[in-house]
Amino acid sequence: MGWHYRKSIKLGPFRINLSRHGVGHSYGNRRFHISTTPDGRRHVSVHLPGGFHLGKTFGGKRHRRYHY
Repeated sequence: MGWHYRKSIKLGPFRINLSRHGVGHSYGNRRFHISTTPDGRRHVSVHLPGGFHLGKTFGGKRHRRYHY
């Protein structure tokens, strides 16, 4: 069984996210949001009227998985 930790500190539209994996940060509002994860990935999301959501993740570490 693993353990989890998450704490978020909000400073206006800017947010600092603390977790056991590291520190991430995000900026935005309900319609447009940019976040950076502790491993360096960036996620941009846009929420449109009518319940539509568009999101894209950029960069980050690539893990190679070997199958034996």
